[in-house]
Amino acid sequence: MSFVEELRWRGMLQDIMPGTEELLNKEKVSGYIGFDPTGDSLHVGHLTQIMTLIHFQNAGHKPVALVGGATGMIGDPSFKSAERNLLDEATLQHNVTSLKTQLSKFLHFGDGDNDAKMVNNYDWFKDFKFLDFIRDVGKLITVNYMMAKDSVKKRLEGDSGLSFTEFTYQLIQGYDFYYLWKHHNCKVQMGGSDQWGNIVTGSEIIRRQDQGTAYAITTQLIKKADGQKFGKTESGAVWLDPKKTSPYKFYQFWLNTTDDDAKNWIKIFTLKTKEEIDDIIAEHDVAPHTRAVQKALARDITIRTHSEKDYETAVKTSEFLFGNGSLEFLTELSHDDVLEVFDGVPQFEINKDQLTQGINVLDFLAVHTHVFPSKGEARKMLQGGGVAINKEKINDIELTIDPKYLISDRYVVVQRGKKNYFLVIVK
Repeated sequence: MSFVEELRWRGMLQDIMPGTEELLNKEKVSGYIGFDPTGDSLHVGHLTQIMTLIHFQNAGHKPVALVGGATGMIGDPSFKSAERNLLDEATLQHNVTSLKTQLSKFLHFGDGDNDAKMVNNYDWFKDFKFLDFIRDVGKLITVNYMMAKDSVKKRLEGDSGLSFTEFTYQLIQGYDFYYLWKHHNCKVQMGGSDQWGNIVTGSEIIRRQDQGTAYAITTQLIKKADGQKFGKTESGAVWLDPKKTSPYKFYQFWLNTTDDDAKNWIKIFTLKTKEEIDDIIAEHDVAPHTRAVQKALARDITIRTHSEKDYETAVKTSEFLFGNGSLEFLTELSHDDVLEVFDGVPQFEINKDQLTQGINVLDFLAVHTHVFPSKGEARKMLQGGGVAINKEKINDIELTIDPKYLISDRYVVVQRGKKNYFLVIVK
């Protein structure tokens, strides 16, 4: 299956410039996508473009990932309601380095014909003088042409307006395409559908400056079936960096998708074949409660973004919190990871010396911690079989809690009822 056919059946293709599909079917081509380094991590909103580059490489072409060290200083105004804060050079350089590391997990980089390549537009813009730019590049595109872009129109019609800095963005991105076309034989630019205007500006600069021909493909912007923005949760963006979004939360994001979304996203965010996906969906439709599509999607993308071990830990965490899984997996986690697992769960601290002496279970539950508001309530729930410590039911009110109950010499997990968890940290 060709690259364009792959995008088409997966429901990713939005716009394609005439002649692009024919070019890609005829020869091996270098094509690029730009990534904005306004942060030091990509998020799931970038995954569509990452998957596009993966498919491009798998089809035998050469993917080029452009990290916008120069354009990141301005911020793309396309369909944004307000101007972004500008970043200093040191912050941008840190972000660029971080994004290179992340993209290396998805693409095979190297010097071969089909190996991915990383470029930074700061390298060719850092010595480009303002007067030279407006003389050599600015003359190629009319203001009328730039004003006609939908992304510009929307900002001009809004309350915040559009600064000259942002207005020039499409010229700068357009010059990127020209530079890569001229110096790296990059014939195709790809991106989200919101980038069409900037991409076409680049192909126009190539045509007007060197009478060259360039091509363009855009992918659909991913939305949830209910119209909400993809990649956002109540706590914010879902990041690819495990320090910003833990592998467990990353896994849960995909696992908790609706049936409709999961059936669309498994085509977009995995490399599974049409036959494999059809089989998974058929299995899911027979017993939707097993969430076969969500599990397959979450497994695939969690392993690709993080690792097999991170995926297994995420599954064990889910089984523990929502099923009958054991606590053994906690012994493999760092303290920060344990806190991440129990994020939002009430936590208490106890001095280790006190625990060494032994604490009566009622005092442990109602005095040293506040799992229960009183010893009376703790006694009642204990005797009713509603308390578990480290997943073991407890009903002996004379029980002594001591260091043998510690997990990793540091934690005690208390469960009140079926779903109320408490983490006791011993220091």
